[in-house]
Amino acid sequence: MKTRSALAAVALATASGAAFAHPGHESASFFTGFTHPLGGLDHLLAMLAVGLYAARQPGATRWMLPAGFVLAMLAGAGLGAIGVALPAVEAGIAASMLVFGLLIALAARLPLTVSLPLVAAFALFHGHAHHAEMGGASLVTYAAGFALATALLHGAGYAIARWMPETRVGNAIKRVAGLLVAGVGGAMLGA
Repeated sequence: MKTRSALAAVALATASGAAFAHPGHESASFFTGFTHPLGGLDHLLAMLAVGLYAARQPGATRWMLPAGFVLAMLAGAGLGAIGVALPAVEAGIAASMLVFGLLIALAARLPLTVSLPLVAAFALFHGHAHHAEMGGASLVTYAAGFALATALLHGAGYAIARWMPETRVGNAIKRVAGLLVAGVGGAMLGA
């Protein structure tokens, strides 16, 4: 039953907003922070992909990658809040989907010393973009919203990956999902 609820939440989130843009955060709050990652296909797919990728990793890496993403994303929002600009934020977000998707498609298992900095670097771009959409709200409440939504999306990706059997068909489905995420990221990079 929990898997069905998670899948329903992901389906509703996918249909809830614009595909690539996130306008309209004039009065940002916890709620708008929470809905920001759900309202854009770029954030939604990248965050689900982190969970999918983490589920195929060994031991503590399974929780360290999503936790590292959330912490680095908050750091990226903090950088935006103090006026530190990151170059090519939208390209960084698109590249995150391309890379995460390829990691899933290739069933890659990078060492934690490589995968954690990689995930964290891409998370900085996501956090910076979240801050840019914040408007005049309190950073603390807005950030709490997008951090919770991100953690839930990571959890949904993880649950989907763990729910699928480790069979030839299940692994093929995961690889195709990775290719789809990578394809969207590649298309966004090319746009």
